[in-house]
Formats: sequence, structure tokens, C-alpha cells
Amino acid sequence: MNPTVTATEIAWRLTLSVIAGALIGLNRGEHGRPAGLRTVLLVTLAASIAMILANVLMGTTGKEAQSFVNIDVMRLPLGILTGVGFIGAGAILHRDNLVVGVTTAATLWFSTVMGLCFGSGQGWLGVVAFGLGMTTLWLLEYVEMELPQDHRATLCLLAAPDAVTEEELREILSLGRCRLLNFSMVRDNIAGRREFTCEISWRSKRSSSRAPGLVDQLASRAGIQRLSWNPQINQGS
Repeated sequence: MNPTVTATEIAWRLTLSVIAGALIGLNRGEHGRPAGLRTVLLVTLAASIAMILANVLMGTTGKEAQSFVNIDVMRLPLGILTGVGFIGAGAILHRDNLVVGVTTAATLWFSTVMGLCFGSGQGWLGVVAFGLGMTTLWLLEYVEMELPQDHRATLCLLAAPDAVTEEELREILSLGRCRLLNFSMVRDNIAGRREFTCEISWRSKRSSSRAPGLVDQLASRAGIQRLSWNPQINQGS
């Protein structure tokens, strides 16, 4: 960090912070995340301005030219990062078995560090950080969507007594490359039918929203009175 900073240099630091923070914020905003363009931009600017302020207040009058290096310059950024942690915690939501907002919280933390780089005059480090961040948020998202991952769903069947047995249902799930996580059966002797509830998992691309072929196979089976398919939506983070 340069102990003296000019107005032109301050302007460049703020400009780089605005551009980088805005572009990263656009990524969060277009995905409908709670921390979008304005939030990410404000966090980046706040970190940058804080470091510029520390730079400006780092007086050198009456001191040796290199005496500023003895000051604990990490105290301010560490305090800023601690404060951003509270904002990031507010972006993380827990819904049933899903946890969403982790990437948004990480983006806020990353944007803070990037702002600290620009504000301290380390423009080259901030630009490199910005490039890596944009690659992670935009490019790797498409890679992640094509990678196979575990999907979960609950399958409910209301079937006549001769429609399907427990052993047959388990075999159908196994042949369909589905793993049975939980299984329950309710027998209604008066109505003469059985209700199966299966929680299953299978692997496919994250971008794939299609149900396994076994669902159509079971739906077209004679004696199946009702079929319910409830997938757990894989939401972005």
C-alpha cells in the first residue's frame, strides 16, 4: 500500500471496484438471488472505500519514509470481513432438506476481498481476482450443469392387490438404476388395494428435470390406480 495516494489514483480504484462489483452483481441478480447487483456493488465499494480511507489516514509526517509498514494493516480488512459474514449469513436459507444461498454468501465475501485489493492500490491483484471470480460464476456454472449428480424424489403408488408386489417394485427400481432410500407400504384390506411410498435417488445431469423411465413404466402398468411423483428441486445456490 502506497502511503500517499492522489485523487486520480482514488478515482481509478473506485472505478475498478464499481466495474468489477457490478459485473459480479449482475450474475447474482440474473439468477434471482437476494444479494443482487446493488448489494454486491455496495459491498465491493464499501471494502474499497475503507481501504482507501485507511490509506489516506496513514500519515507519514514526522516519521521515517518506511515507518508505515509497522502499522497493523490487517486489522481493518479483518474487521470488514467479519462484518460481511453477518450479511452472508442472512443470504443462506434452509428449506426442508435444501440449503440455498451459499454461493451468494461466498460471492459477497469474495467481492469484499476484491474490493480490499482495489482499495489498497493492488489493482493487478484485484483484476486477477475479478477474472477468476467471473470464470467461477459464469463459465463453471455451465460445466456444473452438465456434471452428473444425485437427484431425489418421492414416488407414491396406489395399486390393486395384483398390480405390483413389493418385490416387483424393488426390482423395477433397481433395474431403473434408482437407489431406494426409504420404503413404506399401507395395505387397505377393505378397499382391496395397497399404497407404496418410496423415496429414491438416481444420478443424472443437474440440468435434467426428466423423471426416470421407470415412472412411465409404472404409470402404464395395469392395476395402478394413482401415481404421484414429487421430485426435490435442485435449486441454484
